[in-house]
Amino acid sequence: MNKRPPIEQQVTFLHARDLVETAVFYENILGLELVLDQGICHIYASGGDAYLGFCQTLGQHMDAPPATNHIMLTLVTPDVDGWHDYLVGQGVTIEKPPTLNEKFNIYQCFVRDPNGYLIEIQTFLDPAWPKTVRHSEIGD
Repeated sequence: MNKRPPIEQQVTFLHARDLVETAVFYENILGLELVLDQGICHIYASGGDAYLGFCQTLGQHMDAPPATNHIMLTLVTPDVDGWHDYLVGQGVTIEKPPTLNEKFNIYQCFVRDPNGYLIEIQTFLDPAWPKTVRHSEIGD
């Protein structure tokens, strides 16, 4: 039996009708930190190692199958290939095998959950992406 690779961070991507209006709300009203601006996608720290990403016209400009109800769950890991192999070993159908996405400087693969939601498993290659803080490093 394969050992499950680690999950270090979690990103929830949601559709933004108007990215400027969304940025004003999340940055100025809620006070979330913008951690990565990918042009048509903005990613905000929401607490700990969890993030919210808002993308203009999700599904049309991203190199991914369209998401059910415009929702995509992203799991960030240093081992996309390990996750791919693990999921194949578990009998999960792969929507898209591990691929370099040059537009967003990420390495990713896609699967769907039983409800039809798109799950992206990815590694950020952009050095601007914040690295995970392990609980052992903060005294937990």
